[in-house]
Amino acid sequence: MRVALGCDHGGFPLKAVLVSLLESLGHEIIDCGTDSLEPVDYPRYASEVAKALLEARAERGIVLCGSGVGAAVAANKVKGIRAGLCHDTYSAHQGVEHDDINVLSLGARVVGPSLAKEIVMAFLKARFSDEERHRRRLALVVELERTGEPL
Repeated sequence: MRVALGCDHGGFPLKAVLVSLLESLGHEIIDCGTDSLEPVDYPRYASEVAKALLEARAERGIVLCGSGVGAAVAANKVKGIRAGLCHDTYSAHQGVEHDDINVLSLGARVVGPSLAKEIVMAFLKARFSDEERHRRRLALVVELERTGEPL
């Protein structure tokens, strides 16, 4: 699978751990930056991950920042992106299975490397269930995205 991976300075240390994991599992990585601990703005890197998905250069995305919150918020502002902030394996696989998330957001200062690896594996192994109730709910999310107005 082609995975776009982006982070800010807060996520940079965890990024190296995840690159190693993804490579060991045979995934192709699209590195969307950053490449150091120098302070940067997370929306730029979340946007690069989103762009890789929208351009079909990647099938899934992972964004990292200190808490994971900012990166998830930024990614979710891009039409067609459904980012889920997950700090446990259940949320990671259920987010794909029920909500068809295509971007995983992790807080590098919240989860340690071992748990982060487990979460990433759960996210990448999961598939959308395609059950009617989940398609119906996803259609409502897409409508919210399309109009920008409450249902």
